[in-house]
Amino acid sequence: NAGTEADVYISVYGERGDTGSRQLLRSQKSKKSKKFLKGQTDIFAVEAVHLGHLYKIVIGHNGLGSGSGWFLDKVVIKDPITYLDYTFLCHRWLDQGQDDGNIVRELAVTDASTFPGRQELELKRKETWAAEKWKFRKANTLQFYNRLTHGFICLNPDGRVDALGDTKNKYGKVFFMWMHA
Repeated sequence: NAGTEADVYISVYGERGDTGSRQLLRSQKSKKSKKFLKGQTDIFAVEAVHLGHLYKIVIGHNGLGSGSGWFLDKVVIKDPITYLDYTFLCHRWLDQGQDDGNIVRELAVTDASTFPGRQELELKRKETWAAEKWKFRKANTLQFYNRLTHGFICLNPDGRVDALGDTKNKYGKVFFMWMHA
């Protein structure tokens, strides 16, 4: 359910002005298939005067239709005059029922000159932590299994560490994390 059937709009901002809000209608990728599906890359042509160097976009949807929520990974704008690519990382939901509830996002251009992929990696790290942090609540006990020694290390809610970790722990939830070196 990461795709959307809602109408998607974009505004592109550069040093010489902006495009105004433009609806993304027809994907050049495929004229027959639906736009904005999970795992799909859509390509759109947006006609505008040359804006110079781009610095931000505002992208969102109208929230209409069933399952209008949308998970947007990133937007890449290719400038046909300068042949520069501008990347705007999002990696968030545009959904009234997910994340922060916003269906419109303002995204700054990614500075490709500083370690390519670093910002994308940081966003992935944050997303992974958001999905996994529930395991580290105070009431939970963590057990790490070492496949080399076939033993457990148990991290108890009271801060104790037990190298002989028992799979039937009196503290309630036990999570196994398989680790290899």
